[in-house]
Amino acid sequence: MKKLFYYFVKYAIKFTTNCYFRKIDIYGLENIPKNGGVLFSPNHQGAFLDPLIVGCNIQRPITSLTRSDVFGGPLQWFMDALKMLPVYRIRNGFANLKKNEAVFDKCKNLLSNNQWIMMFSEAAHHDEFFLQHLSKGSSRLAYEAQENSKNSIYIVPVGINYGNNKNPYCDLHLVFGEAILIKSFTKLTSEKVDRINEIKDFLKVGMKKCMWLPEEDENYENRKRLIHSENTKRSFQDLKRGIEEQSLPIKKKVKRQKWQKLMIGLFSLPNLPPLIIIKKLLGLFEDVVFYSSIKMSAGSILFLLWWVTVFLCGEVLWEWKVAFCITISFIGLLYVRQILSIKYYQ
Repeated sequence: MKKLFYYFVKYAIKFTTNCYFRKIDIYGLENIPKNGGVLFSPNHQGAFLDPLIVGCNIQRPITSLTRSDVFGGPLQWFMDALKMLPVYRIRNGFANLKKNEAVFDKCKNLLSNNQWIMMFSEAAHHDEFFLQHLSKGSSRLAYEAQENSKNSIYIVPVGINYGNNKNPYCDLHLVFGEAILIKSFTKLTSEKVDRINEIKDFLKVGMKKCMWLPEEDENYENRKRLIHSENTKRSFQDLKRGIEEQSLPIKKKVKRQKWQKLMIGLFSLPNLPPLIIIKKLLGLFEDVVFYSSIKMSAGSILFLLWWVTVFLCGEVLWEWKVAFCITISFIGLLYVRQILSIKYYQ
């Protein structure tokens, strides 16, 4: 049952993300090793949307390491079914940190048995494009798993590049970098801590290659302005090179008109109930990193329920053909509203 639920959720998320984003371009799937254990290390700009993006776009099931405070209670069955394991942080209490050893031992066993896991190497999620400080956790986990395994273990750097961290209908580039073979580091003569640090350094370089704008320097803000809906239509390499060279066009300033805002309001009316609920949910989160995660996850449920309700009411009042046409028009109007919103607010 859990396996069936995992695949149902995986393909449901894949469908939803393809509706939520304007376009998803995936690069480097050929870099994922076909044999051996693999630890995927993505950057972390989209809260719980990040593991969903990676998990639904790779072939095999993957176990994800997730913050511990979402575990337990009635949701535990679903967490287990979705192959999620808890990671304890200092804010969860110093005593709880010891529980990480049991979790890491389980992960080492998975890697040794040629399974796939995902761990975020950045210390925390964020809403910037550049790569944050990397912890040693993923490098140490992969190294210690390789110490006790005859099978090859790899770390695959991953770049998740959002055209916009808050709003839907943007472009997404998901990039899988060249796999790092951990066996090559176990043969070094240096101390274990130095080997782990060297893996981390290789991982840092690999992750930066997978990101549009990996560095924070004196030109970061200028380069950041080049990431907009017109430029993100380009291929990953063209966009990355253009941002680095600052050779891309900046976003044209368009004067906002009152009639545009009025049109957005009018096109919102057919789907007003779910839009209001989502806005209320967003108000519960101060951290904008959660915005896309909430919009996609809550929206996929709320809009589906709303459109089913519209169809059923239409069928009762008229007939199914009329109800179907009304429902399709509501879906179409939502997309029109979103396109107008992108042009008005971005």
